[in-house]
Amino acid sequence: MSIIKNFIILILVSLFAVSVNSQEVKKVGKFKDWETIIITEQTGKVCFAQSVPVLQAPKSNPREARMFVSFRPAEKINDEISVTGGYEFNNQNSIIATSGKSKYKFDIAQEGFAWIADNKLENKMIKTMKKGSRIMITGHNQKGSQTIDHYSLLGFTKAYNAAKTSCS
Repeated sequence: MSIIKNFIILILVSLFAVSVNSQEVKKVGKFKDWETIIITEQTGKVCFAQSVPVLQAPKSNPREARMFVSFRPAEKINDEISVTGGYEFNNQNSIIATSGKSKYKFDIAQEGFAWIADNKLENKMIKTMKKGSRIMITGHNQKGSQTIDHYSLLGFTKAYNAAKTSCS
């Protein structure tokens, strides 16, 4: 649970680009539709590539959705893929990432975020993202309504590499 709370704080800090609890935020660069950010905490660095959707459905309900690939060397976490739909996901429906013919299911959904539990599957998804041009995240809110967030993958490889290098 503390990892989730730390991750939420990390996102809030990145969104508002302010220092919180003596954390230092550094924007490494913007790479087309992705950006790389480093947060330095007392426990160490957290580096991540992030993006916002280029298209959301339904259009009538804009949300603060984001997709992340994170590195937390102090916790020995690499290539952690996570998403937020800007709402609390329901546990009755799967959260699925689709790019071309490839589909990936997010195993864990808590406090408005979803993660893939299997690092091998995350590595496979990252390879798909490096080759692809778009990835769609399908989720369902607490009322059961479906949302689809379309993320451009333009700039993903450079943002990913910058995050990985910054935390190695």
